[in-house]
Amino acid sequence: QVQLVESGGGLVQAGGSLRLSCAASGSRFSINRMGWYRQTPGKQRDLVALISSGGNTDYTDSVQGRFTISRDNAKNTVYLQMNNLKPEDTAVYYCYAKVGGLFPYWGQGTQVTVSS
Repeated sequence: QVQLVESGGGLVQAGGSLRLSCAASGSRFSINRMGWYRQTPGKQRDLVALISSGGNTDYTDSVQGRFTISRDNAKNTVYLQMNNLKPEDTAVYYCYAKVGGLFPYWGQGTQVTVSS
């Protein structure tokens, strides 16, 4: 059973920074794409950023230039450096991993709150 354990959320003022981490464990297969989604109450879960095992990245337009996704393949860990945070970035952030090219897994979510 694959587990994704997130850390690094919290409360920050607008313009501040946070770094999220997500460590994957328990996989017998290769972990392909890893990334982050976010969700606010009553809305769907939306993509924030993805990174392939080869390091190719993809960002939603609203975070381009402010957020940076990276990963350590040896540790099966993905990071999200969030700079110049805005109140509209407030959400629960979920770690995502696709295992064996087929199976999606999700973390439990970590709250990020940006005050104005």
